[in-house]
Amino acid sequence: MKSIFLESHNIKNRAGGLGTFNYELIKAISEANLEALKITLNTSDIKTLKNEFGTTFKYQKYTSLQRHPLFRLRKKYDVWHSLNQNTKIEPGTKPKKYILTVHDVNFVEEHSKDMSHKKNRMFIEKIKRAEVITYISEFARKQTHQYFDIPNIEERIIYNGNPIREIIDLSHFKNNITIETPFFYTIGDFIERKNFTSLIEMMRLMPNYNLFISGNHNKEYGETVKNLIKKYNLEKNIFLTGKISEEGKQFYMQNCEAFLFPSIREGFGLPPIEAMKFGKPVFLSTLTSMPEIGGDAAFYWSNFDPEYMKDNLLQNLEYYNNNKLVLTEKIIDRSNYFDWKKAATEYIALYK
Repeated sequence: MKSIFLESHNIKNRAGGLGTFNYELIKAISEANLEALKITLNTSDIKTLKNEFGTTFKYQKYTSLQRHPLFRLRKKYDVWHSLNQNTKIEPGTKPKKYILTVHDVNFVEEHSKDMSHKKNRMFIEKIKRAEVITYISEFARKQTHQYFDIPNIEERIIYNGNPIREIIDLSHFKNNITIETPFFYTIGDFIERKNFTSLIEMMRLMPNYNLFISGNHNKEYGETVKNLIKKYNLEKNIFLTGKISEEGKQFYMQNCEAFLFPSIREGFGLPPIEAMKFGKPVFLSTLTSMPEIGGDAAFYWSNFDPEYMKDNLLQNLEYYNNNKLVLTEKIIDRSNYFDWKKAATEYIALYK
């Protein structure tokens, strides 16, 4: 019986990409054959996870004290899997195998390229511990190699799955905003790299459409977005929904004209493949991992000039509508390529 420890405390924040990754991967693992594996989850909310997964897993109570070397867990595990590159939780006793999953190393570009910076030093220590590194995209692997010296250890690309496993019946869903105009949709953290401001600049040229943006906008970048909307008097065209339920997200994705995601830095980018589940055309930037994830089933912006973005969007939207049957099938096929069951199978093979 192999003992596996999943450093999964980010599972509590399912509104973000890391929390979604934690939850969806663990859910898929719970549905797999776990013969000869004893898996422990690190979580601050044992009760909630135990209600869902029962005795499939063992549970370790997470506390912030675990971040400090003195309070690290001393139990020796066969495998310690660090589910993201930023976690400060490390084993107090060296496991037989340490697996590190890297989502991105955007912190180098957003904070400092100085390798003595705290974030970079912490990541370098993780690399030194790792016997295996998994990446959620080929881009994430290349980006990591660009900035860090990776030793000659095993490396694998294991793609994320699609968080939308089933389409919810929305016949009884009531949206709290009246929709009378064709609209575009996007969702994400309100941080600068999501590049929502480029959409606002574009929308001032598109008075016949509305835009809905979901996510927690009570942040510094949220204020930037709000001020730009106000500057262009777009309060009746652009709506910030705030955090949204799964039903709400699926409602907007199901009814939008297109899903827009002009992010300038993504290790993977889950929202586009969620929107593709509904056969919706998605418009992405050509930067970082986006072409790898969208493939030839998505449309792309190569720059963020408002006039160009508008023309590109309208032309490709017309192309999509003229070839809807074929393109919808292609888009849905692309969304289904990303499968948590497949990801879980690959991780379990690593554990074994």
